[in-house]
Amino acid sequence: MANVASEGAAVRGSRSERAASALDALAAVPAAPDRLRRVLELALVFAGASFAGVYAPGDDPATLRLTESAGLPRTLYGLRDGCPAAGGSPMAESHRTRSPVWLGPADLAGCAEARRAPYPDFSLAALPLGPSGGCLLAVTEQPGGFGADDRTCLELVARAVALPAPAPVATDTGELPADAFSVIMDTGRIEVGDAILGLFGIGRPEFDGRVETLLGLTVPEDLPSLMSVVEADHMSIGERELEFRILQPSGPPKWVRLRGRLVPGGEGRSARLAGTVADASTLRSGVTDVARVQRLAAALATAGTVKDVGKAVVAALRVPLNADRIALAELENDRLVVTVLDPPAPEAWPEVWRTEWRTEWPDAPVRAMPTLASALREGRARIWPAGSPLEPALAEVGPGGLAVLPLPAGGRMAGACLVGWDQPHEFAPDERALLTACAGLAGQALLRAHAFDAEHELVGMLQRTLLPRRLPRLPGAVAVARYLPTTAGLEVGGDWYDVIPLADNHVAFVIGDVQGHNAGAATLMGQMRTALRAYAAEGHSPDVVVAHANRLLLDMETDLFATCAYVDVDMEQGTALCVRAGHLQPVLRHPDGSTEIVQAEGGPPLGVLGQAEFRMTPLRLQPGTVLALTTDGLVESPGADIDEGMDRLAAELAAADPGHLGLVADALLTGAHRGDDVALLLMRYDGMAVRPLRESWTVWRVPEAVRHARRFTRRTLRTWGVSPDTLDAALLVVSELVTNALVHTGGPVRLDLSLVNHRLRLAVADTSPRSPVQPTSIGWEATGGRGILLVEAVSAAWGTVPVSGGKQVWADLVPPD
Repeated sequence: MANVASEGAAVRGSRSERAASALDALAAVPAAPDRLRRVLELALVFAGASFAGVYAPGDDPATLRLTESAGLPRTLYGLRDGCPAAGGSPMAESHRTRSPVWLGPADLAGCAEARRAPYPDFSLAALPLGPSGGCLLAVTEQPGGFGADDRTCLELVARAVALPAPAPVATDTGELPADAFSVIMDTGRIEVGDAILGLFGIGRPEFDGRVETLLGLTVPEDLPSLMSVVEADHMSIGERELEFRILQPSGPPKWVRLRGRLVPGGEGRSARLAGTVADASTLRSGVTDVARVQRLAAALATAGTVKDVGKAVVAALRVPLNADRIALAELENDRLVVTVLDPPAPEAWPEVWRTEWRTEWPDAPVRAMPTLASALREGRARIWPAGSPLEPALAEVGPGGLAVLPLPAGGRMAGACLVGWDQPHEFAPDERALLTACAGLAGQALLRAHAFDAEHELVGMLQRTLLPRRLPRLPGAVAVARYLPTTAGLEVGGDWYDVIPLADNHVAFVIGDVQGHNAGAATLMGQMRTALRAYAAEGHSPDVVVAHANRLLLDMETDLFATCAYVDVDMEQGTALCVRAGHLQPVLRHPDGSTEIVQAEGGPPLGVLGQAEFRMTPLRLQPGTVLALTTDGLVESPGADIDEGMDRLAAELAAADPGHLGLVADALLTGAHRGDDVALLLMRYDGMAVRPLRESWTVWRVPEAVRHARRFTRRTLRTWGVSPDTLDAALLVVSELVTNALVHTGGPVRLDLSLVNHRLRLAVADTSPRSPVQPTSIGWEATGGRGILLVEAVSAAWGTVPVSGGKQVWADLVPPD
């Protein structure tokens, strides 16, 4: 390793020269078990290949078998693990003719490989491997295929390829070597040497020949990494290495090292995993690493989110390994999405991460880093010492050494962990095993956390759809709201808020909480919010609105109850009426900075008593006053009661700057316990810059009622200085609206006049909920139906709104400029 590091770091020159130097350095350590794979990885780095593999004759000379590969999965390019030596594939042609084959996308259009490939736009090269036969196969997705320098590098790699030693086979007596094993992948039957049985503490007579028997004796935390090797679906062809622990009758588990490779099957012959298992405990420091793994396991057991998993992995690895940076990434389809960067500062990471990847949430296709893709496909920890040739996106993460930990979980790769060093790092013998053990734990925890995050986001999205998408713009006030779902579980909460604009510049501010955290509570919450909005829009007073909601909840025959606070604010006068139904008191922050917990009279929660009384408490609001409504999740926690929480809320509100209401809301939520849902509604009353002029007249049902209404209108509008033309139109509208109310309804009739910013509104309220119908056509002989048409003709706009027990028909007049 040291030779590779020193020689690789010293090379400066052309790409082919650097490749030759790296190959020479590998040749100096021919006994490395993964030498062939490391040679193939140089094709990824120096020749721009996305896949590199060796096809060679196996037991059957008529078939070329894929014996080793690196880079992206071969299936992306339609490649198989075997092909007839006499066939027409590029591998067979290079093998037979002993000459290289270079094919571009156009040349591959008719090949079976391209027809099977999901991504057919690639180039392919096959180079012969010398007297023993076989070929080096390389694939690139670069436009234009392999260039001159790429071809030179591939030729160097082909000359350096040495086929791996054959897998352990039975001796002449039919027995495997003592440290060897062979697993038939289709059946799970395993042959093992006596030394391996001794490591597992099983005698030959007691062993049943099942691989599950041996897996059951391993440490559970190591099983995910071990299964990624043992299961055929998760192991690609070539050499593999893994360290895991075997449970012992007494004392700590024993570390062992597995080395093996998948031997492809053939006609009538199943694929098998063959290799060796050796005792690795003498190479390990023992207690220190076990303690680290145990601490990580304990931390991951309580990690609820992906961020929590990342923090636990960083704490377990960065300081003990003296690493300079750690990245944890999830594998989503073909993209690697980074979830944790430590240190988090952008300048601590390579420039390519900040330019080619998204700065605040890096992600990149795995195929952009073939070396990393190869490590993920293998499913085992990989270590590259200082100076190893890697893609820039990886090399700059750890110029002094890089470790990549695939994170297996649930039969797939959940992600990867990158550990990098700036200064040359000497990898101790036990560090690889520590990384492998941590990877298995982190992968399972990452999968659980990802599922938790996804479900929690779904819950939050559902909750947000039941709440207002945005708050309305208000006359003379600013309102902001915040909602935080609980992190203690995945159930939907029942907290809600609403802001309801009403007639005559009134606005209702509502906040509530339905009992429970489940779908029933969320459903009821949506129904109660809709009901309160409907009752408020009808023009009822606050106490009547809340009383109607109470009766509705009782009629729904549910076991749940709800609390609610309802504040109706008159934006013109700066007054408010507050009604509480078992909910927390409002908090006021006065313009001088003092705060007040309003002692508003309260009734019982909604849905408890049928004859409940909900009294109104008047409030006075000066410009600059802030009204705060919240739910108990913000002020109640296991260590403090509600009164202490309300006092804390009042103190924090007093210290806040009401000029930035959104920042105030965020600051108030900073210390939220999150064991319960939190809803927060803030309103700053600024007062209306221009107050409307208003007058009202009660229309008595007398023969001259319309004439009295016209006289009242004329006198009032002249006082307001309305122009004669607008006055004439207003008298016409009043005549028609008052006449319609008297003729078609019974009960009281009220005429309201208002003027704001030169816009005159004329409104007539009656006790009938039926809106006037505009006729589609009127014959010349008709005696009625023209009134609404006249109102529409002379007004800028007209309409109806519900009021308590009836309706209000209004028309707006705007004088010409």
